[in-house]
Amino acid sequence: MDKQFEIIRNTRKFLLNLVADLTVEELNLIPQGFNNNIIWNISHMIAAQQNVSYVRAGQNVVVDEGFFNANKPDTKPVRVLNADEVDAIKSLFLSTIDRFESDWRSGLFSNYIPWTNRYGVQLNTIGDVLAFLPYHEGLHLGYTMALRRLVVGGRS
Repeated sequence: MDKQFEIIRNTRKFLLNLVADLTVEELNLIPQGFNNNIIWNISHMIAAQQNVSYVRAGQNVVVDEGFFNANKPDTKPVRVLNADEVDAIKSLFLSTIDRFESDWRSGLFSNYIPWTNRYGVQLNTIGDVLAFLPYHEGLHLGYTMALRRLVVGGRS
């Protein structure tokens, strides 16, 4: 499972590097034709990981409940986030994976409740979650790359 955590962590580091030069305003911008923005995609990746791992194993999320509820599936941005909130989200983006790995190593997810996600993938164990997460993370990395191109326009 070390490889799965490495893949997730590296994807997240790549994404953070991709958006490192964007302003808070650019991270919050919702381009025409989209219903979310870059910072929501990052927040959503955190909330989705919390949902498919902690919640589905009968555990409490390790992030603020308000943050979790605002960014889980079927949500969209409802307000502009400030610089402190953006910084906190960027920090959570990596720390939640570190915590997830630590909790996995301690056996916290041994009571995982099988379910089928919206993509038709049956997740029976936390191992299945670790196999699925790179797909979901890659999906939102792609959205973020598209949003970035629209947000920066002619700026490189």
